[in-house]
Amino acid sequence: MTPVAVRSYRPSDHSAGRRLWSELTNQHNQMYGDAANDAGAGFEEYLTRLDLSGLWVADHADDGVIGLVGLIMRGRAGEVEPVVVTGSHRHKGVGRKLLRHVAAEAKKRNMVSLTISPSSRNVDAIRSLHAAGYDVVSSIELTMDLDRHAHDWQQDGLELHELQFRS
Repeated sequence: MTPVAVRSYRPSDHSAGRRLWSELTNQHNQMYGDAANDAGAGFEEYLTRLDLSGLWVADHADDGVIGLVGLIMRGRAGEVEPVVVTGSHRHKGVGRKLLRHVAAEAKKRNMVSLTISPSSRNVDAIRSLHAAGYDVVSSIELTMDLDRHAHDWQQDGLELHELQFRS
């Protein structure tokens, strides 16, 4: 297996970071039936966040930057946003390596907890995050779909406190 190193983001990683952001945005848009003109555009805004505490990449010896993870400051807590691995390198431990790295960086900054907010439809991500130690439900965001017929919502979802929710 070709080695993958996690290192700090550099300005020369910009195009790879934008490509990864675009992959993440496109995946989200496919899950929810949304469309975006420039799926990578949000990366520019992300880089200017004042609460961005760190940004790291997974650097593959042959393929270059294949993953990205960021750490947002929330007082003494942190938020992992984003975490993305390019499609051809998923399910190979790259995401776990990025998550371990961001957790170690959060500890260095004396943070007391980390949160991450995967899409409720992204079952693979939820399972991976649970396996990586994200096993406390700390908040729930609910949505009222005002145009139910415009979306192809999944019928099966999540039961929480004996209430059924769609995802």
